[in-house]
Amino acid sequence: MLVTSRLQRIFLFKDKEQDIRLADPSGSYSPEAVLNFYAQTYPILTTAKIEGPEILNDEITYRFISTIGTKG
Repeated sequence: MLVTSRLQRIFLFKDKEQDIRLADPSGSYSPEAVLNFYAQTYPILTTAKIEGPEILNDEITYRFISTIGTKG
């Protein structure tokens, strides 16, 4: 028998060399909408770009990569 399940989405970003794991606020949000949702709490995300999705440990992982402090 084949069983399917929906993978949980998680969102990660690095702040002060520490990985912060963010829960999915709504399954209907696009990754861009999730970024905008969390940018209200974490201002560093206002200039972030999105990497992913990548499937790790039965989770769909997106990374928010901040561009503050980088050149180019």
